[in-house]
Amino acid sequence: MDIATDKRPTLRSLAAITGLGISTVSQALRNKPEIAEETRRRVQLAAQQAGYLPNRAGVRLRTGKTNVISVILNAQDAGSSFFADFVYGVAQGLSNTSYHLVVTPHDPNDPMKPIRYVMDTASADGIIISRIMPNDPRVRFMAESGMPFATHGRTEMGLVHPYHDYDNEAFAYEAMRQLAERGRKRVALLSPPPDLAFFRHTHAGYERGLRDFDMESFPLAACTIDMPLCTLNEAGRTLSGHPHPPDGIVSASATAVYAFASGFGSGPLKIGKDFDVVSKRTSDLLRIAMPEIISIEEDFVLAGRDVAQLLIRHIDGEPAEDLQHLVGPPH
Repeated sequence: MDIATDKRPTLRSLAAITGLGISTVSQALRNKPEIAEETRRRVQLAAQQAGYLPNRAGVRLRTGKTNVISVILNAQDAGSSFFADFVYGVAQGLSNTSYHLVVTPHDPNDPMKPIRYVMDTASADGIIISRIMPNDPRVRFMAESGMPFATHGRTEMGLVHPYHDYDNEAFAYEAMRQLAERGRKRVALLSPPPDLAFFRHTHAGYERGLRDFDMESFPLAACTIDMPLCTLNEAGRTLSGHPHPPDGIVSASATAVYAFASGFGSGPLKIGKDFDVVSKRTSDLLRIAMPEIISIEEDFVLAGRDVAQLLIRHIDGEPAEDLQHLVGPPH
């Protein structure tokens, strides 16, 4: 066996292949502007054909960077369609860059623990978090510590940082408008938990819709989209027996509404006839399984991809105030 061909390609071997100096090869692989574009392309093609991968330990020693982005996994999102789509989007956002994705487990007893771990071990160049609270201690800690980060969602803390957020107020208002067009008057909201920032945004759109379209609110007691699906299904079944049930439902979650509406419509009340439902749609599953539900798209893959790109731009020096995206529901 030829031992030379069994070795991992190195800067030295790429230099031999291209006939260039090791320093030139190294700078070309890092897209340094002082290297001619044609030379950069030639070196990068040779590296691709040879299967060259940079030694991350060496990169870290040389630059102080890990080339790692860490996404903090929240316990509530483990196994959910949100997290799968969001992480896939982050991976897309990091493709064709030098960054790698690492998922850091959330500690339900100490939300700060995974962030402190990443920072204490210097194991990532940036952090992405979700399930943002109006006054989020994680955001304050990273902002004060100088750790580059980006969030899926917005706080109300007055701290400027990169974020991607869905316009939940616009979504809820549009949902109310569509129910009003169908003549619905007594509307319930299946909302996010009150400790999350998008609870306030969703309720703002819902309450504005109540006023503008002369609707009546039907409280859903303690029901939120984070409740177990079996609990939501049972709550829907119980509501179907109410003497004056709602004739319209707005849901901030496609998964939650599937369970809740299935229970609510299991009795004599029928979706599209006795009541209408407007929900977020994050995949085609809701449209296929319950086409009678009116749905408005929220793209978690887009959110993940965007938040990753915003974070990289921030790491590269762009100011945070230029890296804040509020994405409205499609019209």
